[in-house]
Amino acid sequence: MHEVTTVLFDGFETLDVFGPVEILGRLENEFNLHFHSIDGGIVKSSQRVPVLTESLSSLDFTDYILMIPGGMGTRKLVKDEVFLDHLKQLALNAQYILTICTGSILLARTGLLKGRKATTNKRVFEWTNNFPEVNWVREARWVQDGNIYTSSGVSAGMDMALGFVADQLGYDVAKKQSIEIEYEWKEDSTWDPFSKIYSSVK
Repeated sequence: MHEVTTVLFDGFETLDVFGPVEILGRLENEFNLHFHSIDGGIVKSSQRVPVLTESLSSLDFTDYILMIPGGMGTRKLVKDEVFLDHLKQLALNAQYILTICTGSILLARTGLLKGRKATTNKRVFEWTNNFPEVNWVREARWVQDGNIYTSSGVSAGMDMALGFVADQLGYDVAKKQSIEIEYEWKEDSTWDPFSKIYSSVK
């Protein structure tokens, strides 16, 4: 059984979280899902979806999978040293790290993406200029570098989650999940028409 903790904050992007949660949560014999925030209590997404979270201090397991979503709330958190210190400690203790959208920017701010390949939401890809020590991949649906998986904007987290399941449990398990939820899984992690679309938008 893999423990999965998702770090939530006000202004997280709803699908960033609940797309991968749908996929991992269906495999209830393999993944046990938790939702944490710094102080615990109710946290609301950008679309005002409320989620009851546990405080980070209550996290009492090790070798977990850490999931970091993006969303408008990241704009504030990239300057929040208290949050970033907590996030760094969580990431250092994680067996695997999965980021969705601008969640990779938060991880980059901890310094733990230094020298690693990563991607992020292509609509705000210029944000990566602040982190030249990261090997940013512009054209990618998701990127794996060792135990870290980073994905592009919003729905890309679902493709990454299925890719992660395939790596952990086998392709057939991941494919079955995509069929059961009637989702057309982009199995090729380099598939990314959006990088071209947004690179041409001024």
